[in-house]
Amino acid sequence: MAAQRSIKIKNKKARFEYEILDRYTAGIVLRGTEIKAIREGKASIAESYCEFSNQELFVINMTVQEYSHASHFNHNPKNERKLLLNRNELKKLEKEVKNTGLTIIPLLLYTNEKGLAKLDIALCRGKKQYDKREGIKDRDSKKKLARIKKSFNN
Repeated sequence: MAAQRSIKIKNKKARFEYEILDRYTAGIVLRGTEIKAIREGKASIAESYCEFSNQELFVINMTVQEYSHASHFNHNPKNERKLLLNRNELKKLEKEVKNTGLTIIPLLLYTNEKGLAKLDIALCRGKKQYDKREGIKDRDSKKKLARIKKSFNN
């Protein structure tokens, strides 16, 4: 098998919108041409989230564009896709989501060294508006401090 370039598709808004409590890596059940489209980098997890159905975890609203070289057997871009985790992780996540009202958000979609698609997911709590403003303030102060340090070094 030829060496493949690794694909990393990030959910940039997730860290701003949510407080990350716990992280997991899950495999994804893909159909037909979906993996080829992901390897081309034609996927998005920006508006996606995860949901339980019959003790199974699914990623909802993940967009995988149609593969350009496929025939009429192409896949549905907004399909629900099953996530693969071990039973204990699934039970723990389901309990947390039901009891405490937390959310499961995809953070990173990537291909590993074997060429398989993996999804980093996180158990998250939504941030309040003042938390977001505080984060912006911290980031701005760090930028200013870095500029000041740089001007002294020159």
